[in-house]
Amino acid sequence: MHLISDEQRRIRIGRRHLLAPSVRSESPVAVADAVVALHATDAATVFLSACARLRVPDVGVVEKQLYEDVSLVRLLSMRNTLFVVSDEMAPRVEASNARAVAAKERRTLLKHLAEDGNGLDEQWLAGTEESTLAALAARGSASGSELSAAVPALRTKITVFPGKRQETVQGVASRVIRVLAAEGRIRRDRPRGSWTSSQFRWTASEPRTEQEAARAQTELALRWLHSYGPASEADLKWWTGWGLGQVRRALTTAGAQEVRLDSGATAWVAPQDHGPDPAPEPWAALLPALDPSAMGWADRGFHLPAEHRALLFDRSGNIGPTVWWNGRIVGGWALRADGEPVWRLLSDTGQDAATAIEAEASRLAGWVGEARITPRFRTPLERELTA
Repeated sequence: MHLISDEQRRIRIGRRHLLAPSVRSESPVAVADAVVALHATDAATVFLSACARLRVPDVGVVEKQLYEDVSLVRLLSMRNTLFVVSDEMAPRVEASNARAVAAKERRTLLKHLAEDGNGLDEQWLAGTEESTLAALAARGSASGSELSAAVPALRTKITVFPGKRQETVQGVASRVIRVLAAEGRIRRDRPRGSWTSSQFRWTASEPRTEQEAARAQTELALRWLHSYGPASEADLKWWTGWGLGQVRRALTTAGAQEVRLDSGATAWVAPQDHGPDPAPEPWAALLPALDPSAMGWADRGFHLPAEHRALLFDRSGNIGPTVWWNGRIVGGWALRADGEPVWRLLSDTGQDAATAIEAEASRLAGWVGEARITPRFRTPLERELTA
């Protein structure tokens, strides 16, 4: 059985995740494919993750591919989380994950409507959806509030969790729009504010290509292994949100091969992908909260010292902005109210690292410009740096 060392795993991050300067890309689509999917719960993360990997960081180029070319697609998918993937990957992600998520979203909404007890049923929901789609078609693009103004049914309020401690009254608009988006019938258009805003407008979307789920899971697992392997069953199960049986079937049909890690544990790689990657030049990176390189594995011990976790994660397990040196997380960073990047190193990295991190901070400040960014999930170190 081949051995892949922790050092080789860190080399793979620098090269395969396009983080070393010599392997950075010209295209946000290539960036998304390199890491399989960009985390998009926080709108700014998409741009920060992409631009960290672009030779020339450019918000406009990312926006063009998101909203004009639509060569980058937002999908509610893995772990019921919003991601951005390339249009080439979208059918695989839709069939392997997003379709099941959408079905669950619809079941949940219908359950809430039934529990409300006011006769709102599947037929009512279908009519409301058709009216919403018609209103959107007439306008081309609209915000949620504009759709609610145009479709009276969207202004309906229901009691959620009646008779329970968490009972509350909610409007249905956001839930109906979420279901339509999850099913690919509408998509997020340009935000109402800047690129850092999560207040999106909506526009109609073309139906997605149908693909068989098991085949799509195999193809997704293979792409993920190329970007994140060697990795364990637990890593793939965590990243995808699949059941263990689905994970094992996907690994088997993908022809994944077992390798040994420094820890003595076994892990999986794509077929014949057990040879060493050549080491890139020394590299530093300032990656945003929930960046794929930090969130790609359940077990991150090979690049994240255990003693750093308390400062870099929030209480729900979301990682904040991180400073990297040659494949290791060595600290965290933030943007102050005046836009100045600040960071704290949690590991002793030496002068070469300090110089490279300073250069990356300057590069970040240069393209972020006047934008002000506060992560949605705030961590202890990020809060300290901006206090």
